[in-house]
Amino acid sequence: MGLLSWLASGNDGELAKSQYKGRESASAKAARRRQQNYRRTVTKAARKGQAWEDRDRQQDRRAVDGKWYRPAR
Repeated sequence: MGLLSWLASGNDGELAKSQYKGRESASAKAARRRQQNYRRTVTKAARKGQAWEDRDRQQDRRAVDGKWYRPAR
């Protein structure tokens, strides 16, 4: 097998199954990392949104003079 034979075939999954048994293919590794990064981003955005919601609700609870609305700042 030549030095750049994997480049010509274009299927690193097959190469990982046959020649490099027990190792993860490059495309599978990249897909796994993309999925992990997506989950991390979604989780971070959800936490920021929840923090904003909590702050907003606390401001509503501290209404002035028992009014149901928040006065302009």
